[in-house]
Amino acid sequence: MTPKIARFIAERNLPSPCLVVDLDVIANNFKRLKKALPLAEIYYAVKANPAPEVLRLLDQLGSKFDTASIYEIEDALSLGISASKLSFGNTIKKEGDIARAYANGVRLFAFDSQAELDKLARAAPGARVFCRIYMTGEGADWPLSRKFGCSVDMARDLLLAARGMGLDPHGVSFHVGSQQRDLTQWDIAIGKTKMLFTALSEAGIHLKMINLGGGFPAHYRTRVPGPDQYGHAIMGAMTKHFGNALPQMLIEPGRGIAGDAGVIQAEVVLISSKGEEDGRRWVYLDIGKFGGLPETIGEAIQYRLKTPHDGGPVGPVVLAGPTCDEVDMLYEKAGYKLPLDLKVGDRIQILSTGAYTTTYSSVGFNGFPPLKTYVI
Repeated sequence: MTPKIARFIAERNLPSPCLVVDLDVIANNFKRLKKALPLAEIYYAVKANPAPEVLRLLDQLGSKFDTASIYEIEDALSLGISASKLSFGNTIKKEGDIARAYANGVRLFAFDSQAELDKLARAAPGARVFCRIYMTGEGADWPLSRKFGCSVDMARDLLLAARGMGLDPHGVSFHVGSQQRDLTQWDIAIGKTKMLFTALSEAGIHLKMINLGGGFPAHYRTRVPGPDQYGHAIMGAMTKHFGNALPQMLIEPGRGIAGDAGVIQAEVVLISSKGEEDGRRWVYLDIGKFGGLPETIGEAIQYRLKTPHDGGPVGPVVLAGPTCDEVDMLYEKAGYKLPLDLKVGDRIQILSTGAYTTTYSSVGFNGFPPLKTYVI
């Protein structure tokens, strides 16, 4: 938690729960990633945190933007962000939304199937398109291995088809999984991509772009490499497979830019016991899976916590949310321990929650309002 956020929380009687985002951290993370990968264009993943203040700042810093829906596109345009800076990176789009994006000037689109390619040919003639290949997501805390992408062989056939359908087969994308801690995964993905570049070149199609996706981490309970290490691994893999003939490179960080910029302030609603032999306390917070923390599903993303009693004796706990729903449990098996002095009404901070929290927050489940955000 930055001193700036700590002061803001201390000086104001903020409602609980709420998210506080420090724009200085956003800017610093962007600059560090740009320094680590100077040859790559940064397309910030808007879905991570679409707060207008965040998007305006990143636009001023020279970022481009990966959008997942027509609504994100129109929000970006409403802030004065040029359509030339936008990529429609979701491979699942309504044809009408493709047409709206195209009418607004968007010319870069993702796909991973013949049916999506058909829609793009009809609604976005002449657009630059890139095909997403799938990865296993091995090594990632939040894998992206099933819903998106296609095989390398299928991607080859689809990109060949794109040329005959009046589209510009521009490149290839992949995603090695969110919060990826295994740096070798980019080498595997880039190697597959190079095979695809070669196969298409032999067929007369010369791809120009490789979209390296996201995967850049925030700081949770497990240590992660720094941006320089990611940059070194990625550029090492690029030169290994492409030599000096490097294609245009794009990256799509979301968590790695916004994650560490945010802190959720929450309140302890209840501390209870189930009378079980393990003696664990059950600690219920006023935020849970439905209030902005669904990445605790499977206890995948494990946030760091700060309490008013840190430094004193601790004991094991189960952490849960406030809703009247059995699945609204955050951590049962991850081994969390909290101070024994913790009491109902205490305010605690959930760290590195600037990404994938407000956008996941439900609108009205059990009547709870969406997570309120303060950008400072």
